[in-house]
Amino acid sequence: MSDTAGSSHSTATMAAELEVLRAEVATLRSEAERYRAGFELSASGQVISSLEGCIKVVNDRACAILGHTREALIGKHFSEITHLADLKLNAALLEQLVLGIVPSMRMDKRYLRADGSAVWCAIHVAMVRDAEGEPKSVLAVINDISERKRIESELRERNDVLAGLSAHMPSALFIYKVDERGHRSLPYLSESMSTMFELDLPTLREDATLLAQRIHPDDVHRLSVEAEDSHRHLTPIQQEYRVLLPSRGLRWVAARSMPHRMPDGSTQWYGVMTDITDQKLYQEAVVNAQAAERANQAKSDFLSRMSHELRTPLNAVIGFAQLLRMDTQRPMDEEQQRRVALIEEAGAHLQAVINDVLDLSRIEVGSLPLSIESLNLRALGDEALNMVEEMAHSAAVKLLPPEIAGDLYVRGDRVRLRQVLVNLLSNAIKYNRQGGTVQLKARPQGSEVLMEVSDNGIGMSEEQQQHLFEPFNRLGVESSGVDGTGIGLVIVRKLLELMKGEVRVSSHKGRGTTVSVTMASALPATPALPTARSTPEDEPAPLPTRTATLLYAEDNDVNVMLVEQILALRPEWNLLVAVSGTQALALARETCPDLLLLDMHLGDMTGFDVVTELDKDDRLSQIPRVALSADAMPDQIHAAKARGFEAYLTKPLDVSNLLDCLDEHMRRLTAAS
Repeated sequence: MSDTAGSSHSTATMAAELEVLRAEVATLRSEAERYRAGFELSASGQVISSLEGCIKVVNDRACAILGHTREALIGKHFSEITHLADLKLNAALLEQLVLGIVPSMRMDKRYLRADGSAVWCAIHVAMVRDAEGEPKSVLAVINDISERKRIESELRERNDVLAGLSAHMPSALFIYKVDERGHRSLPYLSESMSTMFELDLPTLREDATLLAQRIHPDDVHRLSVEAEDSHRHLTPIQQEYRVLLPSRGLRWVAARSMPHRMPDGSTQWYGVMTDITDQKLYQEAVVNAQAAERANQAKSDFLSRMSHELRTPLNAVIGFAQLLRMDTQRPMDEEQQRRVALIEEAGAHLQAVINDVLDLSRIEVGSLPLSIESLNLRALGDEALNMVEEMAHSAAVKLLPPEIAGDLYVRGDRVRLRQVLVNLLSNAIKYNRQGGTVQLKARPQGSEVLMEVSDNGIGMSEEQQQHLFEPFNRLGVESSGVDGTGIGLVIVRKLLELMKGEVRVSSHKGRGTTVSVTMASALPATPALPTARSTPEDEPAPLPTRTATLLYAEDNDVNVMLVEQILALRPEWNLLVAVSGTQALALARETCPDLLLLDMHLGDMTGFDVVTELDKDDRLSQIPRVALSADAMPDQIHAAKARGFEAYLTKPLDVSNLLDCLDEHMRRLTAAS
């Protein structure tokens, strides 16, 4: 009985233990199923491999990420599906894991799919160990990060482009930030900002107030007000201001930025800065040039008016003196002739002074036009010598024959080079001695021509020569009785500079002076200059065979009186006088005169206005026109000739020039009739 009872108890115990065991097995199976389900249904790819790296188990997500079927992956070594560029690092990290150096590892790597494409994955690898802690297998959790890598690549490319632009463009890019506490910083600055402000970039990024230390004190308040207004109203900023740099001094900067309110309440301005110092200097130069041009134009206008105002009274002084000298019906006695000669001499001196001052002023303002051509130097030298011949005779100075080859040519302006030679010859005569000599020489010198005006007069000391080209400096001879302004040589040098020539002076006190002029040589291009025209006193005008009408437009009574008396010497001319442009047009339409003598500055019209109206009538447009004006500015003379004026006579009027003009037109009329 007892044995049976013991046996029953043992069976019951075993049944209970078996039941417990079944329950534990069921629990383990349930947990295994849950693990398998978690393994299979995981959003991440999971792979179990051997310690050697051969794949043993893989879930569906891993198959999808890696691009291989389960069957293809089972048994493969991880190196077979790893991108070659990542293989070495992957093997090294796995070895550290197996050796227990690291408990787990994380890395980004590329796997090769069955179609040959690469997929970027983030993997987390851990060692699976048994109860004794011995490594049994390797578990890898895999996530596809291809999209993240693509975005990172695009960001890197954009950053590279931005960095390239920032490094090579002259402007500086920046982000300026003001947080809620008012702290100012520059989260982003391009490299050129360092050069622009001569500041260390890392320091500047942390403390934007360092910029204020560079801004010109006079601009700080304005910039602060504009920045505050932009901060309050989120309006864009466009500024120009000055900065003071330790090494480069004052510079100009232009800044343009757009504000944006950030989610954290801070405000950021995205903008660009540019060093505009060169542009500012250019603008300043343009403004200065425009101001200088306006000043030069005003000066030129003033000179034109002054020329007119000064020459008009001289016209009466010199003109009536010439008439007195030329009057054969009422001849003067010797004393009267001497007095008239003094009047003419004084008037001529005053005219020369006016001409010199106006020439110098025109040169300085750049309003002296030149006509550069090939000039025969022998012919031009003869003209200059003829013009000073009477002066030399009066001073008892002998003009030696010129030593100039007939085939010697230079490039220059005919009128201005003759003016240079006359000025130099006149000085050689004036500062000479009775019985002294003056000679003009010229010879080729390489590609240039050397001209020399030599005298054996009073000469100059070395100290005088040092001040030779100073305007209005007469070098201490003011009380010598020799007329002069002290600007003749100044004009000579400036005229030669305009014609690409040079002037040098060599002089010895008491032994004389030699002035050397160098100009570019030229080939013959123009016929020889005509010889000087004889004056009416030397060659009487031919007897007229007809009468003609002269219409004179002039609003100055004294000038009209002078021309009336001049025409008394040519009774074959009938004089009509118009005191305004309007009256001149009316008389021209009524009489159709044979010649029109026209002042260029009438009260109601200019001479150009008058000829413009005449040209509208085919009959009146054929009337020859001669200008008679106190405006002796070269541009005015050129403009008149371009408008069809046959001659331009300047005041003070040379009576013989007007008589020559009348005689020439009378010869034409006679020949045509």
